[in-house]
Parts: sequence; C-alpha cells; structure tokens
Amino acid sequence: MTLKDKIAVITGGAGEIGLATARKFLDEGISGILLVDIEEEKLKSAIEKLNGKRVFYFVADVSCAGSSKAYIDKAIDKFGRIDILFLDAGKEEAVKSLSKYQEEVFDNVLGVHVKGVWLGLKYAFPYMQKYGGGSVIINSSIEGLKETTELMANTTKKHSNLGSIRVKALEGKPNVIRINSIFPKPLGNKLIKPFDSVFSPNTCGEVKKGYQQRIPLEYYATNEDIARLVTFLGSDDSKSISGATYMVDRRSRA
Repeated sequence: MTLKDKIAVITGGAGEIGLATARKFLDEGISGILLVDIEEEKLKSAIEKLNGKRVFYFVADVSCAGSSKAYIDKAIDKFGRIDILFLDAGKEEAVKSLSKYQEEVFDNVLGVHVKGVWLGLKYAFPYMQKYGGGSVIINSSIEGLKETTELMANTTKKHSNLGSIRVKALEGKPNVIRINSIFPKPLGNKLIKPFDSVFSPNTCGEVKKGYQQRIPLEYYATNEDIARLVTFLGSDDSKSISGATYMVDRRSRA
C-alpha cells in the first residue's frame, strides 16, 4: 500500500493512461483522487469504471489559467492538500510538414502541453510548499528527447516539458517537491491514431512493425506499464529522485 494516506490529482483523467493510473493508485491504497478533464461525460464514465468512493472529478481546460487554478483549488477544498500531481492532459496532433502546419493547431497543442503544465505547476506549488512537499509527474513523449519529422508541435512541446522539469526540480528542492517525467513512445493501443489521415490500414501495420523493431525489447508499453511507473514516482519509494526522465523501456536504437 505505497500510496496510503496520499492525495492525487490527475489531469487528462478521463483518458486511457489517466484511468489506468487512477486504478493503480487505488490498488496502492490512495486516500483520494481528483480526475481532471475537459470532457465531463468521459469523466463520469471513468468514475463508474473505477467504482471508488475515493475518486471525484472536475471539468477544466488546463490551457486556461482560471480553469487550472479552479481544479487545484477544488482538490484543496476537497482533500486539504495535494501529494501527487500527475500532469497527463494531452492533445493529439496531425502529421503534417512544417509549411502545411496550421497556426491554430500549433497553438492548441502547445496550449495544453506547455501552458497546461506550467499552469498546473504554478497553482499547485504554493500548496505543496505549505503542506510539506509532494511529487509532480509530467507525461511527455520520446519526441522530447529527439526529433521527429512532421510532428513539429509535438516535438516542440515535449522539449519544453524537459526544460520545465529541470527548472522546477531546482525550485522545488527547498520544499521537498519532486518533479520527474516519463517519455514514452506511442503505446501499442494508441500508436496509429495521429497517422490515420496519412497511412492506409495496411501501411499503418508496417509503421507499427517498424517502430517495434526499434525498441530494444521489441515490446509496446501499455497504459498499465505507464501507471506502474507513475505510482513509483508518486510514492515515497522514489523520495530521493527529482529532475529525472524515464523512457518506460521505450528507448530507440540510434
């Protein structure tokens, strides 16, 4: 029961990774969870699937300051503190060359992944400082450690996340606030979604096979694999770890 007596907030909580993480948190004895997402119906469905009295939800657009402050304030009002903040909210982008990439799409993607992370940190930090520290986990992707053609916004946002981790890890040190990030490649059950408009079903299969051959263990990580790592980083078992990046066995060969 590694999360006993802890409180967690999960943005993107209605998504597959958010749901798997919430389920794992409950298995590890967490006292309370606030799921945050922009889609209320999906949040209600997530609550039903978890079937837990310790799980609540809040509708918010993480790219907006007012919404971000509101979900942090809701967690404090409901539970009195935040021990774990898992910034998992995400927005898929189209696969397009630089010249064809639309400004609106670029702004929307960075609004969620860059500004959304910054706002979550901005409003959670004062409470974590006040109540004795905590653990923040940012869900990034492999594009934050390397470049990928035709994924301009995705690569930009993830490199930004890496900078956020390093800066805030230093700022969090005096108050025992740890900041870490995970950098998965596309997961097996979500691999092809961004490529649907580019490749045919047959080609998608070849793309998936090609990705798999570049993974050392030739194994596609699952939502549960991500959830296990987030649980470790949220628990006191990782109390000496901050400013680190984890690839969830997703490291590519050169």
